[in-house]
Amino acid sequence: MNISKFFNLSRRQMLVSAISLGMATTFGVTAATADTVSDIKKKGTIAIGIQGDNPPWGFVNSSGVQEGFDAEIGKAFAEYLGVKPEFVPLAVTNRIPALNTGRVDILFATMAMLPERAKAVQFSKPYVANVIYLIGKKSDTIKTNEDMGKFVIGVPSGSSQDQAVTKAAPAGTQIRRFADDAATIQALISGQVQAVGGNMFYVDRIEAGMPGVVENKLEFLRLYNGACMKLGDKELNAAVNTFIDKIKADGTLAKAYAKWMKVPVPEFASSVEGVPFTVN
Repeated sequence: MNISKFFNLSRRQMLVSAISLGMATTFGVTAATADTVSDIKKKGTIAIGIQGDNPPWGFVNSSGVQEGFDAEIGKAFAEYLGVKPEFVPLAVTNRIPALNTGRVDILFATMAMLPERAKAVQFSKPYVANVIYLIGKKSDTIKTNEDMGKFVIGVPSGSSQDQAVTKAAPAGTQIRRFADDAATIQALISGQVQAVGGNMFYVDRIEAGMPGVVENKLEFLRLYNGACMKLGDKELNAAVNTFIDKIKADGTLAKAYAKWMKVPVPEFASSVEGVPFTVN
């Protein structure tokens, strides 16, 4: 997949993305968020938190419009409910706070299903899979976790790769944390760090600034992503899970995978330890 065209943003695109992120993280959405599915339908819109700088998952194009895999699934869910989507681009560290403070109704925001997160939000069934790697230069020898200690490593703060790198790296490893995926990738390209923790599309994105230089070095995690709503939101959770079953069965998910991921839809886990898919 040619991800570099998404990452190689013009000045105007960068400005649009920055403004969108700033508005979302500082001021929130303009419309009040809803508490139940019936409220969402009455309002006529659903506020969807999504990443604004992480192609192909979610990104803001040159016209300020949200695109990517999560955007497509979010639009499909809004259509399923019979409402219009309002996308709110969020930085990695602001995703859960935006949900729990009511800025958004739901997250389709590259949310890896981790037990720690399940204490703060309610996950849906998984609808997409991801792999977390350590990415470094081909010329650097990184074959084991111990080798990581020789390098300065960048990660998006609070991300699943932050947790994976922090857990795997030997004591004393220099780990630098950045606001989001784009900043982490730029840190590697500019030489601030020598390796990064990233998802399965990082190498393609890095190619835009460092063609032919990097490769996946270590595989840390194979993860599933789910939609997120507030803890205890039984009605919205049930609606999302029914929707996910539907798009798996009717080919909608397969079409989104073919368009954005360029790989077949994987087999999804029936359970993830420490992460309930439904409200008890």
